[in-house]
Amino acid sequence: MASLARMDAVVALDAGTTSVRALAFGPDLEELASAGRPLHQSYPHPGEVEHDAAEIAAAAVAVLEEVAAALASARHTPIALGLTNQRETTVAFDRERPDPLAPAIVWQDRRTAAACAQLRARGLEDQVRATTGLVLDPYFSATKMAWLLENGWLDGATTPALATVDTWLVWWLTGGPAGGAFATEPSNASRTALLDLATRDWSAPMADLFSVPLDVLAPVGASGRVVGHVDRSVVPALGGVPIAAVLGDQQAALFGHAGYRPGMVKATYGTGAFVVANAGAVPPPPIPGLLTTVAWDLGPMGGATYALEGSAFVAGAAIEWLTDGMGLLDSPAALEPLAATVPDAGGVRFIPALAGLGSPYWRPDVRGAVTGLDATTTRAHLARAVIDALAFQVRAITDAFVGAGLDLADLRIDGGVARMDLLAQLQATLCQVPVSRGPATEATARGVAALAGLVTGVWGTLDELSLHWSATRTFPPGEAGEAGAAYDAWRRGVERLLGSTAT
Repeated sequence: MASLARMDAVVALDAGTTSVRALAFGPDLEELASAGRPLHQSYPHPGEVEHDAAEIAAAAVAVLEEVAAALASARHTPIALGLTNQRETTVAFDRERPDPLAPAIVWQDRRTAAACAQLRARGLEDQVRATTGLVLDPYFSATKMAWLLENGWLDGATTPALATVDTWLVWWLTGGPAGGAFATEPSNASRTALLDLATRDWSAPMADLFSVPLDVLAPVGASGRVVGHVDRSVVPALGGVPIAAVLGDQQAALFGHAGYRPGMVKATYGTGAFVVANAGAVPPPPIPGLLTTVAWDLGPMGGATYALEGSAFVAGAAIEWLTDGMGLLDSPAALEPLAATVPDAGGVRFIPALAGLGSPYWRPDVRGAVTGLDATTTRAHLARAVIDALAFQVRAITDAFVGAGLDLADLRIDGGVARMDLLAQLQATLCQVPVSRGPATEATARGVAALAGLVTGVWGTLDELSLHWSATRTFPPGEAGEAGAAYDAWRRGVERLLGSTAT
């Protein structure tokens, strides 16, 4: 079925929000080896979230070396590398120097909320929507880039660069200041609010609007192409291996679920929850509550595919909050067993606006809330309310999909949080569609490995790749009565919270 020799492997580098991982896949897209490193996240001020881009690069090198060693011991030869990454996080660096110029501003960061509000007050959101498919929200990279420029972080740089994490890692892995490739692709570039969806290239009007000079941005090319080769001085064990695919993490997950046809939908429950639907070869018009983005660009192998996306900023982050912030859980794994000890949330409702509200509300100013507490409320009720809220957020997004005319036939899920059967069954019942868990809960790495293999001839066609996807478990929808009533109550709570918060 596949042309990949038994002793060869495709490697994926997944640079996420809380960790950097490398995974190797064999001829049936089976996992051969993996390694991971956690990422430190800092919160210098309320609403601010930062990473150290140098730590991201060091972690990437470490996990690639570890996976390469495991492959060598098993006599597998890595023949291609695919890279997938957290998307809107913004890195400032000088292409003549090895160290980043500033802390990386993470996608969850809200420091530019006031700047977005000012642009909105000037009546510019419709122009941004029409050109980029996005809304004016601090989630996206353009205002982060403008903030770095305004605050002098690039002053004195010889060859300044503002980029998403894909560009930083491609540049670093291919040699960095010693001639590393400076490049990006549309699935990441379309998350900056600087890309013209129609041309899939940088928009001069958007660059002017956000005061970001075009010459600090990397050239945009196809997602599936050899963008460079791993430098032997950076990762000796992978020296010379082509970097053959780059995708933003959510688009990679859709690719990993074999979501190649229009209308196919996946939901990833990671730090946030992201629902992405294949929208075909033509960018759809703006749809209230949803984003239009580039899914991938296969270049000569098939051109561009667009997607509709709904983004909830908090999923796994809510479990982290319960564990680390509130001390109510010993570990994230304790959430589902604790929640399963009660039949429902006992009237407790959790609105997880810990970093504002994303789709379909797009309100960065809103803070989270817990309501419905009384003297009988226990830790278990709060745990159950958190799981409910994760499913409620995705239901709000899928409602927007259905309102846009998408026929939601099923939902393919992945991500660490998706391992919870309680969540998967609730999601199926709320959305009234089957929910299928794929062969890998971390579909992002699998997706970019599949694309890298497609580029390098490991697999011949998308149809061939789709044969390697099958559900490991499907959750059929149940009777929606009580779950639907709980969702309606939660939605009314969100509306009250929105009404009580000034925009």
